Amino acid sequence: MLIGVPKEIKNHEYRIGMVPASVEELTSRGHQVMVQANGGVGIGFTDADYLAAGATIIETAKEIFAAADMIVKVKEPQAVERKMLRPGQLLFTYLHLAPDPDQTDDLQASGATCIAYETVTSERGGLPLLAPMSEVAGRMSIQAGAACLEKSKEGRGMLLGGVPGVEPAKVTIIGGGVVGSNAARMAIGMGAQVVILDRSVDVLRRLVSEFGTAIQTVYSSKATLEEHVLSADLVIGGVLIPGAAAPKLVTADMVSRMKPGSAIVDVAIDQGGCFATSHATTHQDPTYIVDGVVHYCVANMPGAVARTSTLALNNATLPFIVSLADLGWQEAIRRDKHLANGLNVHNGQITSKEVADALGREYISYCA
Repeated sequence: MLIGVPKEIKNHEYRIGMVPASVEELTSRGHQVMVQANGGVGIGFTDADYLAAGATIIETAKEIFAAADMIVKVKEPQAVERKMLRPGQLLFTYLHLAPDPDQTDDLQASGATCIAYETVTSERGGLPLLAPMSEVAGRMSIQAGAACLEKSKEGRGMLLGGVPGVEPAKVTIIGGGVVGSNAARMAIGMGAQVVILDRSVDVLRRLVSEFGTAIQTVYSSKATLEEHVLSADLVIGGVLIPGAAAPKLVTADMVSRMKPGSAIVDVAIDQGGCFATSHATTHQDPTYIVDGVVHYCVANMPGAVARTSTLALNNATLPFIVSLADLGWQEAIRRDKHLANGLNVHNGQITSKEVADALGREYISYCA
């Protein structure tokens, strides 16, 4: 198979779909890999590194999209990239289609087959290709939130962990999954008071087993959510419904009643966000203020630590890339029902029920 790896073009996005070690795995199996010139230079991988791994260096994304059988990326294709997709081509990347009708329109119109990292599942019911970035984003959310509490960012002027004689900040984490547990780990390490809300008692038990008395777990209801959002200095939104738009759990009214100078980090913004006042921002301009509350809603948070994120993502995606290349996508998803769950768009049709439901469109089941 001829695999194309274009350079990412989203704002301050330095990750790349395949590192040299991943390229070498594919070329050693007889596949060809094209990498766009300087595609990995932002995270320390030079064109020479890719050439040594057996890749061909191509100057433009246009040439890669025109020739490749499979495109491997990190972030959802931007408008200019979507115009270069073609019928029969395979796209393997994060898509996050539920809150993005424009992207969905373009992918349907392209005729390409689009497999989304974030809806590939595992035997244990997890999301193995989303988990690495959720780990990174969860940990980063506390770093970002701590900075948002500084006066220079229009925050409350609080040190997350306090100092002897001065109480620490209260961090409320909505959702006890991968994002929430990683956010908790960092917040505990920085000395914050940590509360985690979730609607699964089993998840709350797991968190207590993991963190003990360093956290307070609360069953999430409208009343408890409001109580702990309003009393928090920093709120982390880590809610996920696989493939679907994130629920708007925190209303605009609740935000308006939060402490002046408190902060929100909406990690769920890729799926539309779980705060009613959230809208996507960039690393270049990451925050904005609503009712005196600092909002950090960067849609590609892990891109800020691009080298760590790329290596972690490649560890997870490589076995699936190998399978798609060795077997072809149709046979690969026939053999692997979990990879098949990643199929979001094929031949102009939406093949993910969650995406179709979120966008109010027709769902067509693909039978391998």
